[in-house]
Amino acid sequence: MVKMRYAEALNAALREEMQADPSVFLFGEDIGRYGGVFKVSKGLREEFGDLRVRDTPISEQALTAMAVTAAMTGTRPVLEIMYADFIPLTLDALVNQASVYDYIWNGQVQMPFVLRTQGGGGAGAGAQHSKALDAMLAHIPGIKVVAPATPADAKGMLKAAIRDPQPVIFLEHKLLYNLRGEVPEDEIVPLGRAVTRRAGTDVSIFATSKMVHEALAAAEMLAEEGISAEVIDLRSLRPLDLEAITTSIAKTHHAVVVNEGWRFCGYTAELAATIMDHAFDDLDAPVTRVALPDMPIPYSEPLEIAMLPSGASIRDAVRRTVA
Repeated sequence: MVKMRYAEALNAALREEMQADPSVFLFGEDIGRYGGVFKVSKGLREEFGDLRVRDTPISEQALTAMAVTAAMTGTRPVLEIMYADFIPLTLDALVNQASVYDYIWNGQVQMPFVLRTQGGGGAGAGAQHSKALDAMLAHIPGIKVVAPATPADAKGMLKAAIRDPQPVIFLEHKLLYNLRGEVPEDEIVPLGRAVTRRAGTDVSIFATSKMVHEALAAAEMLAEEGISAEVIDLRSLRPLDLEAITTSIAKTHHAVVVNEGWRFCGYTAELAATIMDHAFDDLDAPVTRVALPDMPIPYSEPLEIAMLPSGASIRDAVRRTVA
């Protein structure tokens, strides 16, 4: 294994897949000469040239439609949308094209493209650059949505996403890019499978992206109080690993779900409903949700920190659940 940053792991995945498959190409805003705003594509233009690493104008709607068409006609585009806040501009191509063409054409059309984007708060970027629109994207049938929380998963899941025959939206949290960790050289991480980050017996905490690390911090605090928390990194928002969820709840009989999106109609609402549908008989208490309040993310650092889910707020949610 090699130790690298999350951003470096993504860069390695892109380089390896471009070396292995000449049909893979990258395009997006500032990804070529500048190397990407978070330097994920640094050095790739120099290695693969302007035709395979393309800087584009600011036109998210047009770019996503181009990704759909390019994928349908034999290439494997990887599109970067900077940032997740601007995903609503891509929705026509995602909802009316990417997600339905397999159905409309009865499986005759493959659409292997990846849409990478960065979301999440905590960087003091204000209301227009801090959103996590996970629920909006996971709502669309026909598109896979993944959110790796570690450098190893960032690399392994991006490689899997690029090789997937259908559209994959790849969600990256801005505060994870500098996270360091061990990364296997050739591992492919299958999409749609959760992983247990910490075993426990009293409560199951289901989390995504950066919230996995907040959940692990909460588990450490809870251990000091004699509460054993199991932390499940869902990794894939859609498809969801239902077996991992029900297996954990059958052991702990309590569930807390965590996501950085808004609470109302948010991803935690879907997780809670799914758990009630499939694991109700194993629960000793209602599912508890930890999410953002229904308001824009403030630019003020103290206010931003106060509204984002944290290890402390997850710990408090667990206390209420197991009380």
